[in-house]
Amino acid sequence: MLDLEDRHALRRVAGLSTELQDVREVEYRALRLERVVLLGVWTEGTQQAAENSLRELAQLAQTAGSVVLDGLVQRRGRPDASTYVGAGKAAELAALVAATGADTVICDGELTPGQLRNLEGAVKVKVIDRTALILDIFAQHAKSKEGKAQVELAQMEYLLPRLRGWGESLSRQAGGRVAGGGGIGARGPGETKLETDRRRVRARMARLRREIAEMSVGRSVQRARRRRREVPSVAIAGYTNAGKSSLLNRLTGADVLVDDSLFATLDPAVRKTRLPSGSPVTLTDTVGFVRHLPHQLVEAFRSTLEEVTDADLILHVVDASDADPRSQIAAVREVLAEVGARDVPELVAFNKADLADEVALRGLRLAEPRSVVVSARTGRGVPGLLAEIERLLPRRHAQVRAVLPYDRGDLLARAHAEGEVLRAEHTAAGTELIARVPPGLAAELGRYAVAASSA
Repeated sequence: MLDLEDRHALRRVAGLSTELQDVREVEYRALRLERVVLLGVWTEGTQQAAENSLRELAQLAQTAGSVVLDGLVQRRGRPDASTYVGAGKAAELAALVAATGADTVICDGELTPGQLRNLEGAVKVKVIDRTALILDIFAQHAKSKEGKAQVELAQMEYLLPRLRGWGESLSRQAGGRVAGGGGIGARGPGETKLETDRRRVRARMARLRREIAEMSVGRSVQRARRRRREVPSVAIAGYTNAGKSSLLNRLTGADVLVDDSLFATLDPAVRKTRLPSGSPVTLTDTVGFVRHLPHQLVEAFRSTLEEVTDADLILHVVDASDADPRSQIAAVREVLAEVGARDVPELVAFNKADLADEVALRGLRLAEPRSVVVSARTGRGVPGLLAEIERLLPRRHAQVRAVLPYDRGDLLARAHAEGEVLRAEHTAAGTELIARVPPGLAAELGRYAVAASSA
């Protein structure tokens, strides 16, 4: 049984209270920013875990452009079915909202339509849940046409069961002989505004699904082309703000957007680099995950997440300096399993080693034997990371020795681009080449081969 005092208390979470000292600051926020109070229900785990979850919610709110005024968490066996925290605590929350001048309450969980409506009625300000907040951030950060369509689809799926009707006054009255000439007994309220809205939302969702399916074809073609060239692929996955894009830039010299905010990357970025042996490999930066990632988003981004399921190796980037990296690892693996990537080999990269505690790093390495420690910012551990990636990737290349006629410079160029050239010497008969190349190219070079053996 939960302690009576625990069940009856709304606990303030340290560090989430904002004191307004200047009236001009109040006026600015009233014009520019939403002022929010955070609310969580602690049903399992430790108090520290519940507070960490609320602090992450504060980061999400700030990423969305809001100012967090206060944060409260209540311990309960389960959320109240009516108002999420119970009627009495909802009244206390309403008093806090009035005292702080907040205009929004954000709940650290997904509310049912009934809970949303009842809690709004109690606190008299807008109430949103964690899912709606994450969807809003995704909508702000989506840049590509496909990304925008995926986010809109997820928003529509979330919105559909939460559409609200406004009574029979908005009904489409069939009336008189309009109802197909049905006469007595055929007259009725007709299609309500709510029903019309739902029908339009469903039609829009169907259209978005068709558009996403069409746009995903192009990415499938690109993946198939890479497969034909037999370039191994590594998908970079991990918790949001773990440093995936920074690590991609460090490994490939790319210029992918790096921002110290949640969900800075929504659209996959594919870059090419070479392993220590010289063999090429593609690295794909993917959308970041988060605890309780909305199911609607996973479904909407399924076509994008195929980059992970089709990869030869998942590079799972973890923020080693985070307060609870193990729960982040569990959250990411939960999503990977949901999209069907459970069986893809995984290498864990504990990033931000320059900020992490060395004792904590040793503990993480013990918990994850297949792991490396790196710092995308300083470059620490990057050579070892590349060596480990090469060790874990499947070996597809064959070693070929051939003498290429000088009019087959195209094959020499492909050997440089797709494989590892060990030696290239110009002779009277042509270019004597020793290289490790994909099987498809090895077959073409076989026409000019002197000898061949497996790598």
